[in-house]
Amino acid sequence: MTRHLRRSFFIVLCPLVFLLSFPGAARATPTTAETIVVAFGDSLTAGYGLPSTDSIPVRLETLLRKTGHRVTVVNAGVSGDTSSGGRARLDWALASLDKTKPTLVILELGANDALRGIDPRLTADNLDHILKTLKARGIPVLLCGMKAPPNLGRDYGVAFNAIYPALAKKYDLPLYPFFLDGVAAQPRLNQADGMHPNAKGAELIASRLAPIVAPLLDHITRPSKDKKQP
Repeated sequence: MTRHLRRSFFIVLCPLVFLLSFPGAARATPTTAETIVVAFGDSLTAGYGLPSTDSIPVRLETLLRKTGHRVTVVNAGVSGDTSSGGRARLDWALASLDKTKPTLVILELGANDALRGIDPRLTADNLDHILKTLKARGIPVLLCGMKAPPNLGRDYGVAFNAIYPALAKKYDLPLYPFFLDGVAAQPRLNQADGMHPNAKGAELIASRLAPIVAPLLDHITRPSKDKKQP
């Protein structure tokens, strides 16, 4: 990526990179009787440009509750976060749950890495560290993939896009291949910046995640003796 192109990306994407928000913080102390899902990501998770009620975590929680799941989806998204930022705040984010162990973490990071043209090896290392930390704590993960913008070139795209399948295989994780599937490059589903989902886009993403998250929660919370049965 040339210096000129990087500068152009920097100028165009500064709202994404530097606007920090944590809209789900007020909802980060769920009751112990509920299943806890932590949506850990960047502005796509945080709900940049949307009312908090339209964010993907809130939409997902609503859909899961409609299927009978007593669940709280904690919005741990921070706008502008790269994989390095996520790695740096992981321990704090988990500690903010007041010692409540999440039932599942939905990990969505990497979009800002690609937009900044960050070396895919660094992104992979950061995500690997996050997954290793969560595994050590016994916290299941749904890994959400991201794709590099095509204008970064074929070599960058191949290296970046391969990160998520490789990590899912390494840690034997369920993988949602592309977090923006069905929404990316669809003007009617995105805000004016062309990058962040609008309310309809967020609703679509949540509707595609819910059928994946629901059975994961059922499997995780099922009694151990039931899991051993054929």
